[in-house]
Amino acid sequence: MESLEAERERAVALDVGELADAIEAIGFECTRCGACCKAVEGCESGTDESEGDGDDADGHDHTATVFPDEVRKLQETGDYDWRDVARPMPYGLVEGEDGPQGETFEWALQTDDCGDCRFYAEDEGTGACTVHEDRPMVCRTYPFSVALGGTSQPMGEAVDEEGMVRAHECEGLGRDISRAEAEELAEALKERAIRELDEAIAVRDGYKSVERGPGEVVVHDSEGAKRPDGTKIE
Repeated sequence: MESLEAERERAVALDVGELADAIEAIGFECTRCGACCKAVEGCESGTDESEGDGDDADGHDHTATVFPDEVRKLQETGDYDWRDVARPMPYGLVEGEDGPQGETFEWALQTDDCGDCRFYAEDEGTGACTVHEDRPMVCRTYPFSVALGGTSQPMGEAVDEEGMVRAHECEGLGRDISRAEAEELAEALKERAIRELDEAIAVRDGYKSVERGPGEVVVHDSEGAKRPDGTKIE
């Protein structure tokens, strides 16, 4: 497996035109179905099934990775605390007597009682993002990812691929896309690949073991170790 630094070099060297060619060949148009914003097994808000804190025991919550600076940007879109926007990525955590505990290395967009993204809205079956202009990079680039050497597919198995571009489950795949839109997506896809590797390198280099008690969660991101409310652990 390549080092993170080697993968980053490959990401920097990505040709946006070739990525756009691949996106055009696969094809894509957002149908606003909302599937990428919702839990795999959702519920109807207001029903008894929706009781809880957005952490589905079966692990079917919407889990979109968000960078620390993206969390702060989303906070500025409204009167939001850190926890309103992001939650510790559940992968790596275990369920204790008082809830999740352990350490994890990413933040995920916060979810509602049904496990859907808290910024997702729906009107008569049509989905919408309430923070569309400020949405995180993973949302801007879905359903595509770039397969670099040694990098695992970050959004599950691919359903289509062209060159280094992977396409993931989405009903909008296979539809016509303009060259301008394909190039815009390609630019964002390259930027996301670089950002993800920058984050991973910073987490690796800055990692320090933190003592934690039962029922405590620590998130290690590029800025250091943090509590679930986003405050740093000194």
